[in-house]
Amino acid sequence: MRGAGSRAASRVASERLRALPSVEELASSLGGVPHRAAVRAARTAIDEARAAILEGRSAPDPAARARRLVVDATRPSLRRVLNATGVIVHTNLGRAPLPDEAVAAVLELASGYSNLEYDLEAGARGSRQAHVEELARELTGAEAALVVNNCAAAVLLAAAALAGGRELIVSRGQLVEIGGSFRIPEVVAQSGARLREIGTTNRTRLSDYEAAVGLETGAILRAHQSNFRTVGFVEEVEIEQLCSLPVPVIDDVGSGALAERVPELAEEPVVRRSVAAGAAVVCFSGDKLLGGPQAGLMVGRADAIAHCRSHPLARAVRVDKLSLAALEAVLRLYRDERLEAIPVLRMLTAGQVELRERAERMRSLVSGARVLDDVARVGGGSLPLLELPGPVCAVDPGPVGVDELARRLRRATPPVIGRAREGWLLLDPRTLTDAEAEEAARAASAALR
Repeated sequence: MRGAGSRAASRVASERLRALPSVEELASSLGGVPHRAAVRAARTAIDEARAAILEGRSAPDPAARARRLVVDATRPSLRRVLNATGVIVHTNLGRAPLPDEAVAAVLELASGYSNLEYDLEAGARGSRQAHVEELARELTGAEAALVVNNCAAAVLLAAAALAGGRELIVSRGQLVEIGGSFRIPEVVAQSGARLREIGTTNRTRLSDYEAAVGLETGAILRAHQSNFRTVGFVEEVEIEQLCSLPVPVIDDVGSGALAERVPELAEEPVVRRSVAAGAAVVCFSGDKLLGGPQAGLMVGRADAIAHCRSHPLARAVRVDKLSLAALEAVLRLYRDERLEAIPVLRMLTAGQVELRERAERMRSLVSGARVLDDVARVGGGSLPLLELPGPVCAVDPGPVGVDELARRLRRATPPVIGRAREGWLLLDPRTLTDAEAEEAARAASAALR
């Protein structure tokens, strides 16, 4: 019996294999698709169906699968998503969304030529840094400023320019990993500086720095513990004390909290304070709490910034024109005290009434959804202890299941990314605009069907 059954199964499989269309036949049925893309999709769909048949599984319809592959292949890989996670500076989702003013600046600059490195007044070559340096100086009180492509590049350049070939002193408690498995010692090693560790993981005193400073000292590096906190029996040296020592200080303050009157940012180091203390170079990010594009800002003493500007690495890590356009627009918003126009700060300080109204609107569009209380986060390695309580729209996945519902939402147009909790899929209104919240809710309702 077993042999007869095996032969019957083999005959069925053979018949199913013979019924598969040829690659050319299936490609020709995908009308309006470039030939190469149609052939690629047809071949993949047929290969998948053939493998399923040979393994005794149910094979997907090759025509339907090929059409889906064509759709996937013809849309951009990098595209807009709706962030319903409640994580404001979500590294995987592109960190800070740009203000409208920054988007407009990028669009205008991207559509043609610009005076990126051309002095319109003198009619001669200019510097790309001129477009943002004065704004950065005004906002931080620094003598000079320089912008590179991210904060890690800023630290690398500062270390190379001020301590290359010499010692760079750093507290053991600040040898942090900054994400993506990149660590401060590894970044510093590329600068040519020799790292000299002092103190302990939890306690470093001014006397530790004083004992370490010598003829081989190039600079001191202070790195903010942006993505974690050490609590309990701890001690660290304030920036004013560090700057009293007879060597340059590089202060990596991390997330770029320029908005000094926002209570939620109280635990972040203030850039202006480090500048006033006399730090040679203060480094911070443009795309985290600053709310702008990916960039590394370097502000501080004129002599130190000049060393950084003239170092060969400055060319390798320079910022591009589109990031400069966006950054200039964002810095203008700070100068004009229009913080409400910066999405990251708006999300960070959103009121409960606004959030509940948005959550209730989402609930009304999704059958069986409820409004629950939960906690949002800042993310992006910023303010790791800060919790942002607020309402969320909790979607009951029913028989679909939370994992399948999340998968369907990821395949929506645009994709919607939420977070799971106790069998619910949560859509957090804090990281959505009113229009995006409605889009996300309608996508969830469709996914449940």
